[in-house]
Amino acid sequence: MTPAAFSPDTLARFKQEAAEYAVQFIRSGMTIGLGTGSTAAFAVRRIARLYANGGLCDIAVFATSRGVWREAEGLGLPMVSEELPREIDVTIDGADEVDPRLNLIKGGGGALLREKIAAQASRREIIIVDEVKMSPVLGTRWPVPVEVMPFGWRSQERYLFSLGAEPVLRTASGGAPFRTDQGNLILDCGFGPIANLEELAQKLESRAGIVDHGLFLNLASDLIVAGPGGIKHVKAVTSE
Repeated sequence: MTPAAFSPDTLARFKQEAAEYAVQFIRSGMTIGLGTGSTAAFAVRRIARLYANGGLCDIAVFATSRGVWREAEGLGLPMVSEELPREIDVTIDGADEVDPRLNLIKGGGGALLREKIAAQASRREIIIVDEVKMSPVLGTRWPVPVEVMPFGWRSQERYLFSLGAEPVLRTASGGAPFRTDQGNLILDCGFGPIANLEELAQKLESRAGIVDHGLFLNLASDLIVAGPGGIKHVKAVTSE
């Protein structure tokens, strides 16, 4: 089957399989980062079930968005405060697009800044996806979300145009501009296939008013991919 032929139910099953496979790497006593999005939500629920029946104990969880915080707290999980006073042992999170080097585009759920903070504070970052998210080159299938301050945001829009993007202001369900948990805006930037990820990331990071971007480079330690052929676990290649 081609990716386009997968039904929503089949994709949901793939997401659940990837998430539940990743949870096996969670141990009692860990501080756990919880990603934002439909795939990571399956991991949150699995962790909560294990905690409730005694399969996990003495854990603490850090949520990457207010929505995930409410869900995790409602499921009875013990929470780490937003100040993040400790290092995260393992974070389980999803991605919108993944390349063969385990570089990612993230931010479809609007939590890219908090997710990047968690990723950088984690000893191990496990990314869980269905196989539709795999791509030969980032930008082929997904725009790069760029979080910008509301103040002067049109200036950032013009700057992104100058970099070759086609930025589109993300809107909420009622048509108003989408706001992140920090109160910022998101410009979804279609670059097409990105030839030099590091160069683009540097240009985005150098601009005042751009808070963060959805390019997650060299942050994933593990990738769990679910598809018709089962689960594939890929570990990042690290240089000694």
